[in-house]
Amino acid sequence: MLNRSAEIIRKAEVFIITAGAGMGVDSGLPDFRGNHGFWNAYPAYSRLGLSFIDCANPQHFADDPAFGWGFYGHRTNLYRETVPHEGFHIIKKWIVRNSAEYFVVTSNVDGQFQKAGYADDRTLEVHGSIHWLQCQKSCSCSIWKNDEVIVIEETAMRAVQPLPRCPDCGVVSRPNILMFGDWSWLPDRTRIQENAFDRFLAANADRRIAVIEMGAGSAIPTIRATSERIGWSIESADVIRINPREPEIKPPHISLAYGALEGLLKIDALL
Repeated sequence: MLNRSAEIIRKAEVFIITAGAGMGVDSGLPDFRGNHGFWNAYPAYSRLGLSFIDCANPQHFADDPAFGWGFYGHRTNLYRETVPHEGFHIIKKWIVRNSAEYFVVTSNVDGQFQKAGYADDRTLEVHGSIHWLQCQKSCSCSIWKNDEVIVIEETAMRAVQPLPRCPDCGVVSRPNILMFGDWSWLPDRTRIQENAFDRFLAANADRRIAVIEMGAGSAIPTIRATSERIGWSIESADVIRINPREPEIKPPHISLAYGALEGLLKIDALL
């Protein structure tokens, strides 16, 4: 499987990088898999008996904005401080060596691909990004960069005043992220990215495509479904699924039971 993966990479004219939460683990980002994984990262929520789904609720920004920004402000600061792992740069090296085109599709909201040097206009963030803000009441369609300094009292996981606010109406703003039970998310930025990705696929459908999927689980299967849709609908596309827990994919596509960085390093050693 590794040798076949290396051969696909060697011949690729186009790279489509699809990534879920497991992509960030090798950069030191927490694994939110199950309540215990979430609580290990955030003991304050364990004491309160709150799950990731409980915390990732847009209603907190209206009912208790210091709590809402406690969770998302902490994550904002964490993602700003995180250094993308070597795997991001290995793929970039392959792209440059092959003089290939590329596009990133990720369910992650952390902005790590852009931080590693991938172009913003070649990235589709299907759930939005923590580095962009919107009004919690959607008073307009405005989406703006998150340049806020957010101070967190980490014992209680609550944000310290002042909190980010909408420049148009003055209410507390929120990240431009699709949360659970979310009816106020503004999808405009993501829709623009989706349209760009559709055009990219149409323009490159007759070229040799390597889909490299990393750390995408089946609990929220958006990324896995995207990889499979490309792999089965485009004859020239091969999917390499790298996942330590759920690597299964039907042949002729490839299943590698590794973490993202380990899998990329093993393939790179064969090139």
